[in-house]
Amino acid sequence: MGNALMNFTINGQSVEVEADIRSSLLDLLRNSLGFTGTKKGCDQGACGACTVLVDGERINSCLALAVQYQGRSITTVEGLGIDGALHPLQQAFVEHDGFQCGYCTPGQLCSAVGMAGEIERNIPSVVTADLAADSVAIDERELRERMSGNLCRCGAYNGIIEAISETLVKTPASSQERVRA
Repeated sequence: MGNALMNFTINGQSVEVEADIRSSLLDLLRNSLGFTGTKKGCDQGACGACTVLVDGERINSCLALAVQYQGRSITTVEGLGIDGALHPLQQAFVEHDGFQCGYCTPGQLCSAVGMAGEIERNIPSVVTADLAADSVAIDERELRERMSGNLCRCGAYNGIIEAISETLVKTPASSQERVRA
């Protein structure tokens, strides 16, 4: 009842699945397709644990109906690495202790990759100082704002920001600039 055949491109692979049209993208990924790296946290769009990339843009998959994303390119944490190697951001999370329990880490990683694309496209945030500038100036405050939709109950924020700074922004936050979350 209410099932439909749906087509997606997930982590570069074409996938066809029959699922309930009322399924969230999160439930489809985890329960129907076995992509369990994407986590179900609050199931209300408030924690970011379920963040995935759709056509390179980050979304909360718990709030998205799967049927809306047919024919689009979806990237989960499992699809970030290349040929079995960690994505540079994943490696930086390890090196900078950007995780503790690891539950939020998949969403943090996908969100940071999506955020890097926003920065490349000069999309401002609420704290962007100069909206008329040719590029967005990235500092720790800007990064923290852009990652504010992804919560970490363990408090690994400093390691997360250091990993993102080193890998995606190429301007590592110094220890003197750190702001405690």
